[in-house]
Amino acid sequence: MPSTLTENVRKTVLENGLTVLTKEVHTAPVVTVQVWYKVGSRNEEPGVNGIAHQLEHLMFKGTKNRPIQFGRLFSALGSDSNAFTSYDQTAYYGTVERNKLKALLVLEADRMQNSQIEPEQLASEKRVVISELQGYENSPEYRLNRAVMQAVFPNHAYGLPVGGTKADVEKFEVAQVEKYYRNFYSPDNAVLVVVGDFQTANTLETIKEVFGKLARRQGAGGRGTRGTRGQGDKENSYTQFPIPNSQFPIPHSPLPTPIVLREPGAGRLLQVVYPLPDANQPDVPALDVMDYIFTEGRNSRLYQALVESGLASEVTASVTSLRESGWYEILVTAGYKQDLKKIDSVLSRAIANVAEKGVTTEEVERAKIQLTADVILSNRDITSQAMRLGNDETTVGDYRYTERYLAAVSLVKPTDIVAVINKYLTKESRIVGFFEPTQKQITGVSDKPDSAQTTENFSPGVPVLPSEVAKYLPPVDLATDAIAQVLPQEYKLNNGLRILLLPDRSTPTLTLSGYIQAGTEFDPEERAGLAAFVADNLLNGTKSKNVLTIAKILAERGASLNFEVHREGVHIEGDSLAGDLPVILEILADVVKNSTFPAQELELHRQQTLTDLQLELDEPSEVARRIFVQSIYPKKHPLHTYPTEESLQQIQRQDVIDFKAKHYRPDTTVLALVGDFDVDKVRSLIQNEFGNWEVSGKAPILKYPPVSMPQKVMSVNPVLPGKAQAVTYMGFTGIKRYDPRFHAALVLNQILGGDTLSSRLGAEVRDRQGLSYGIYSYFQAGKNVGTFLIEMQTSPEDTSQAIASTRQILQQIHEQGVTLQEVETAKRTLISHYNVSLANPEELTDRILMNEVYGLDKVELHTFTDKIQKVTFEQVNQAARELLHPDQIVVVTAGPSVLVKKSIR
Repeated sequence: MPSTLTENVRKTVLENGLTVLTKEVHTAPVVTVQVWYKVGSRNEEPGVNGIAHQLEHLMFKGTKNRPIQFGRLFSALGSDSNAFTSYDQTAYYGTVERNKLKALLVLEADRMQNSQIEPEQLASEKRVVISELQGYENSPEYRLNRAVMQAVFPNHAYGLPVGGTKADVEKFEVAQVEKYYRNFYSPDNAVLVVVGDFQTANTLETIKEVFGKLARRQGAGGRGTRGTRGQGDKENSYTQFPIPNSQFPIPHSPLPTPIVLREPGAGRLLQVVYPLPDANQPDVPALDVMDYIFTEGRNSRLYQALVESGLASEVTASVTSLRESGWYEILVTAGYKQDLKKIDSVLSRAIANVAEKGVTTEEVERAKIQLTADVILSNRDITSQAMRLGNDETTVGDYRYTERYLAAVSLVKPTDIVAVINKYLTKESRIVGFFEPTQKQITGVSDKPDSAQTTENFSPGVPVLPSEVAKYLPPVDLATDAIAQVLPQEYKLNNGLRILLLPDRSTPTLTLSGYIQAGTEFDPEERAGLAAFVADNLLNGTKSKNVLTIAKILAERGASLNFEVHREGVHIEGDSLAGDLPVILEILADVVKNSTFPAQELELHRQQTLTDLQLELDEPSEVARRIFVQSIYPKKHPLHTYPTEESLQQIQRQDVIDFKAKHYRPDTTVLALVGDFDVDKVRSLIQNEFGNWEVSGKAPILKYPPVSMPQKVMSVNPVLPGKAQAVTYMGFTGIKRYDPRFHAALVLNQILGGDTLSSRLGAEVRDRQGLSYGIYSYFQAGKNVGTFLIEMQTSPEDTSQAIASTRQILQQIHEQGVTLQEVETAKRTLISHYNVSLANPEELTDRILMNEVYGLDKVELHTFTDKIQKVTFEQVNQAARELLHPDQIVVVTAGPSVLVKKSIR
């Protein structure tokens, strides 16, 4: 399998130096286009930290040829587009239906050479970036990591935060950013990756036509320049130290004591970072195998030493391998009331123990299988495959890197693990950080609305006319082929279990998705958290297998199986290589039928859950969401209940056993499978494993009481000390999935806030005013209930204006409606996004599953786009009048104290 990662890949270098990687994948009629620039935070220094990231934001602002927000153009194409900045590169990517390939190429070529950086745009986008950085600052983990990384790499840009610092971002000037753009955004400093359903020869001709005319810039490229680290819309990374390949010096002076941050927060954190060599060094595969032995799964060494002992609630680790250096980072979340010094001591002892006594061949082989399976399973969709090629080519200069890397992984021996631990994980080289939270209280601001009014200097401008978008949109190839409409095969066992099977031979993998009607809606108020207790402990032992046996069986095959509780059900997620389907099904059947909930594991889980709750209540988005939902849905409503420390302490083992017996039933369970399998064999397997799952009595039924709308605007501001960014949720009750207005509501939502750059909210609040890093709206339409909500992140000083602007846009659409062109553009976008999503096996499996859960016809998989296409202009505006209520809205802002206007008009 690994060889298929680079099978069919063709590398071409144009005369202007542009490296082009193409890979034909004909499993679905979609393509991804990605442009990777060999520049990131590695190319920065203190004083201009964050300039790569700032430029990434500005690359969406328009060009000389197309003075229009590029997010609007991508949205009109239906492209699933985004960008990120990291240590070694900045990347821009979009995935579309195949007939729009040339249009995407034209847009990327245009902004490679013709981007315009205007003072007004820089000013608004600096506010957006600062809002984003404040969001990172809300996280104690981010603040601790930043302090530790500066100590690990004091003289290299890998020690700078990728996204930059507020102080540096505030000082950026147009001339600085333009110079950076001219220096680094050049064809000879870029890699273009195209993966998907196209013909290579024709596509290469198109690429030469579109990109070949771009001139390489004098002196462009980052060779030999300093580096910086960038953080874009999907990034989270850090920077490093130039280390000669011949030897590995320690790049910092050893610190005799840990770095200690005492700041507002919830949980205690321990972070340990060891410098490592760059990605091309031969020790990297052994280091990654070592990491899997230390932290992957219940049987891993550090999980056993720290989590199973109750010292920690979580331990994670990762090897980062970059162009000039690397590091190994271990992060431990302390258990309930546990001491960091003791945790650090146990951690050090566990690592030293492995160095002294070695590891078993069994451990090494299991880690190698897990690692290899993870690589294969994470490269099933075309966007991920292109990401792998782009990252390998820009980081180490070889798109075949992962292939070579996996071959080296297969050769790793137990002695190699001991060797790399002794070489790199030394006491002298490590930097340790402690996060010790100071006492804090969440203080609530009165939720009694008053009559204060504000007048903002705001008038929502006329939205950009769709005719303007059309003027700048590259032409689209109209020759499209019909998408093959293969439907899942549906079966039902005598006990009521429903199964949906869709064979897909494109990769030797399979994706399992499942649903059991046993969600948190069934939580008793005094034992809130019970449904999650059951779901989270299913894998902790059965009548025939203990927790470690179950974990070992899955780990030995690199397979995963998880249960995640939601309001309206427990979702099952699993994936594996194709040959391991019998194992996944056997474990799943065993745990849903025979789980025993050992008392020791339940108690350990309780302590972990209490720690998680502490951390959640320190997270502005979680606090805002909880208070928002509880402000809309009254007490005794199934959605009002949330776990508290008291309710978690009340849960007894018998409660867990009883809940499982009552709610885990075959007649409320649905399983969907997509992948490389024979349908008849799978039916036989499922019958053997699940056929004797017995059901007694009728399934519990829950009645949702009617909920009235708020009578006026309600504002609440729970204050979390030490937070830099505010998170706001605003909304009210919405429609259910079965509402006849559902598809019209989806179109309306796409226009209102479905995209953070091209929607009405995004264009005004985020793009023009620069008040929010991200603003989105949603109609969350469930089986029993629906909620309409808008979510945004803002600087505290911008929050009131952002809320006022948002409500005025709601008022405007509610009263005046939307335009015909907006409706047509939104429909095209939704249809394209849907078609692209079906090319991702996980999204496809989930759609098949939820269509069945909602009781929709199985042809919904392919008629959904027809239903969107048939939505009329009148239906969307009727939905706007009936479903948007700007004067009956709950507004919850969590984070720093903000000036909340109680009735903003």
